[in-house]
This record gives sequence, C-alpha cells and structure tokens, in this order.
Amino acid sequence: MASSADVSGIMDNAKELDRLRKEQEDVLIEINKMHKKLQTTPEVVEKSGDASLSRLKMLYTQAKDLSESEVSIATQLISQLDNLLPSGPPGQQRRRVEGNEPKKKRMKTDSDISRVSPSMRNHLDALASLKGEQVAARVRLEDADKDDWFIVKVIHFDRESREFEVLDEEPGDDEDSSGQRKYKLPMSHIIPFPKRNDPSSAQDFPMGRHVLAVYPGTTALYKATVVLARKRKTDDYILEFDDDEEDGSLPQRSVPFHKVVALPEGHGQ
Repeated sequence: MASSADVSGIMDNAKELDRLRKEQEDVLIEINKMHKKLQTTPEVVEKSGDASLSRLKMLYTQAKDLSESEVSIATQLISQLDNLLPSGPPGQQRRRVEGNEPKKKRMKTDSDISRVSPSMRNHLDALASLKGEQVAARVRLEDADKDDWFIVKVIHFDRESREFEVLDEEPGDDEDSSGQRKYKLPMSHIIPFPKRNDPSSAQDFPMGRHVLAVYPGTTALYKATVVLARKRKTDDYILEFDDDEEDGSLPQRSVPFHKVVALPEGHGQ
C-alpha cells in the first residue's frame, strides 16, 4: 500500500518532469529564433565577433542536457511506481513478497544496471562529478511547514538510489543551531550552478524572467527578477531581489552568471 511519503515522492518528480518540459519549450523557442535568423541572414556568421553559431551550440547542449534529465526523472517515476504496484496474482502477493524479497531486489538491481542507456550513464557520471561542489538544494528544515532552497556542498552521489548526500555548512545563526547538518536528497532536489570557467554552461535568462540567485556577499539564495540580460556570455546579470520582509524589492544588484539558476517550480522564498 502506498504511503503518503511514496505519493509525495511521485508528485515531486512529476512536478520536476513538468518543469523540465517547460524549460525545454523555452529552449526550443530560442533555437527556432536562431534558425530563423540564420536562414534569413546566413551572412551574419561571417561577421567578426558574431556568436550565432556558438550560441546555437549552447542551446543544443541545453536541449540535450534537459532531455537527459527528463529521461532520468521519468526513469525514477517508473521505478517508484514499480515498487508500489503489486506483483503476481491476488492471493499470492504476500507469500511471494515475504519469500522472495531479497532475491527479487537483487534481480531488480542487476537488471536496472544493465538497462542504463549511454546517455543516462553520462548523466549519472555528471552528477557523481559534483562531489565537493556547491549546489542549490531543496531542503525541509525541522519544524518547517515547507521546503526551502539553500546552498549546500555535495558529499556523495549514490548511483543506485540516485540520492545525494549533502552538507549544509552554514545552517544558520540560531542559538540552538548545532553546526553543520547533513541531508540525503533525491536528484530532483538538486540544481547545479553553471561552471565559472564555462559561460556556455549557463542558461540565458531574458529580461523579466524570475530566477533563483545568490545575493552578493552572502551564501543565501533568493528569488530575483532579471532587470538586464547578458549581452555577452561572460557578463553579469543585473537582478532585482525580492524582499518578503519589507514587502517590496531590494536595490538592484550585479550577479555573476555562475550564481544564477532557473527558478524551481513552486518556489516561494
């Protein structure tokens, strides 16, 4: 019988799948714009300093990464549902589960590993390579009634469970705060930051787009709005951060591209 935690996990992944597909649609719109530009003015690529082809490559890379992430989340959903669906004819289920559970688990794990596609293997390799990196993570703190997004450090990625073990190095300055805290989180609760030395790994956000960004001089993540988009890939974003306490906006701030990620679905910070 499915528990509320099982259903919650499925819904989380379903929301993540929906977010990825919406992001794919945005990237596809940008790709189509570039295609139209190259079709109508193909000579533009011959101009000195034109970045049309490199931008198109970046968009294709984004589309590929999003597609692989979609495969990963869909695979998780299938696995979650497989674990909840009964196996065998009615009346035999309890006896079979009790008698064959260890063997069935071993067989399932072996077959899962053999079914991993090359693209999924590459995706898992990329997630494993995040060890030691700081990422944005969705965490529910004790006594909190909702999740929040924090910057944490990746300690380990388990390929079988596809869970991250992360460390919150600055859990807050409350009096009862007891130092660094560790969490185990699913893939859908982690957003890697773009690489500082690879501007092409950063998504382009247009003016008016809501994002999640690190407030300058802090390690805090806040919702912000793009006021000025990047002209070059290495440029900073000009962002206007939301200020929930003052019910308004904070002064505009310049934020490096590698400190900005897409705003997750349903984020309320």
